[in-house]
Amino acid sequence: MNNTLLILKQEYLKRVKKKSFIILTILMPFLIAGVYGLVIYFSIKDDTEERTIAVYDATNLFLGEFSEEGTTNYHFIPKNEYETLKTNLKGSGYYGLLFIPSDIYSNNQAQLFSEKQLPFELTEQIERKLSRFIENDKRQKVIEESGIPDLEERLSKTRTSVNLSTLKVSQSGETKKSSSVVAFIASYAMGLLIYFFVFMYGAMVMRSVMEEKKSRIIEVIISSVKPSQLMAGKIIGTALVGLTQVAIWLVLGGIGLVVVQSLFFTPETAQQMGQSIMESQGQMNPAAMQAAQPNQVKEVMEMIGNLNLPLILFAFVFYFLAGYLLYSALLGAVGAAVDNDEDSQQMVFPVTFPLILSIMLLFPIAKNPEGPLAFWCSIIPFTSPVAMMARVPYEIPVWELLLSMGLLVLTTIVCIMAAAKIYRIGLLMYGKKVNIKELIKWLRYKG
Repeated sequence: MNNTLLILKQEYLKRVKKKSFIILTILMPFLIAGVYGLVIYFSIKDDTEERTIAVYDATNLFLGEFSEEGTTNYHFIPKNEYETLKTNLKGSGYYGLLFIPSDIYSNNQAQLFSEKQLPFELTEQIERKLSRFIENDKRQKVIEESGIPDLEERLSKTRTSVNLSTLKVSQSGETKKSSSVVAFIASYAMGLLIYFFVFMYGAMVMRSVMEEKKSRIIEVIISSVKPSQLMAGKIIGTALVGLTQVAIWLVLGGIGLVVVQSLFFTPETAQQMGQSIMESQGQMNPAAMQAAQPNQVKEVMEMIGNLNLPLILFAFVFYFLAGYLLYSALLGAVGAAVDNDEDSQQMVFPVTFPLILSIMLLFPIAKNPEGPLAFWCSIIPFTSPVAMMARVPYEIPVWELLLSMGLLVLTTIVCIMAAAKIYRIGLLMYGKKVNIKELIKWLRYKG
C-alpha cells in the first residue's frame, strides 16, 4: 500500500507541476470560450463577396422582386442571352444564372446554374424571394376573388406567434421554469466533457507506461514495486490530476458566473435591455417596457439553476471516475502489452471503439433521452459514462440510474482484474507482436 501511495504521489506531482498543465488549466476555459466566440462571430458575419446573378424570367413577373440585397446583385437578361450563358457561363462575369420557368406557379421549381458549389446562404436567399412573391401573389388573387375589401387587413391581424413556456412541477406541487433547450445543451455538454476527460486521461496512463517500458526504467521500478501497485498508483494519480483540473475549472466557472451576474443583472442594465428590446420591436409603451425588463439571459440562468445541479454534479464525478478507471485500466494494459506506437494504435481502436461510438450517438441520445437507443447506451457499461450523462439533466427514473451505476462498477472491477493480469505479464515482454489471441492466452494463465 505504501508503494502504491508513493507511485500515486509521484505521478500526481509530476503532472501538476508541469508548465503545460498549469497553462492548459488556466487557459482552457478562455480557449473554449474564444473558439465558440469565433464560431459565432464568423457564422453571423456578413458575407462581403460581391456577386452578380443573371436572371432570365420566363414569366416576366419577378422584375421588382429581385433587387440588390447585400453584396448580391441581380441582372435580368433576355432569352437569347440566357441560351448562350446556359452552355457557356465561364468567363461571362456572372457568379450564377437563375432561370425562372413559366410554369413555376404549378411545379414550384426554378434552376440556378453556377461553375462551382453555391453557398447555402445564397440559395436560401433566392428561394425566399421566389416563395415570398408567389405566396403574396396567390393571396392577393384570393383576396380579389373573395370580394371583401378589407380581407388583407383581416388576414394580417390573424398572424400569431406563440411562445411556449415550459414549467416543471415538483412532487409538492411547486412549479419552476424549465427549458428543453437548456436541458439539451447541458446534457450534450456533460456527455462531451466525460468523453474528453476519459479519453485524454486514459491515454495519459497508456503513454506513461509505454515510455517507461521503452526506456527500460520499468525493470528497475518493478524490482521493488509490484505491477499491481504500479498500475494502481498510475491510474489513481492521473485520476487525481483530472479531478484537480475539473475543480479548478469549476471554481473559475463560478467566478465567471458571479462576474457576469454583477455586470449584466443590475436593475439599470435590465431596464436598458428592456428598452432596447421594445425599441427594436417598435413598441414604446412604458408598461410594456417595464414588463420586458427581466431579460432573457437572466431567465436562462434561472432555468439552469432549476436543473437538479447536485445530481448532475454527483453523476459527473461518478461517471468520470468509473469511466476513467475502466478505460485507463484497459489502455494501461495496452501500453504494457505493446512495444511501439504502431502496435498501440492497432490495439487502442478496439478498446476505445465503444467510447467513440457513444460520442457519435450523443446527439440523438440528448435529443430523445427516453428512447430505446438512449436507454440501452446508458445501461451498457462501455457506453454509459457518456450516454447516461446526456440523460441525467432530464431527471430519468432512479432505477435506471442505479442499474447503470451498478453494472458500470461491476464491469470496471472485472476489467481492472483482467487488465492487471495483462499488465503484469506484458511489462517485461519485449520483441513479440501481441494480438487479441495472445492477450486471451495471457488471461488464461494461472498464478
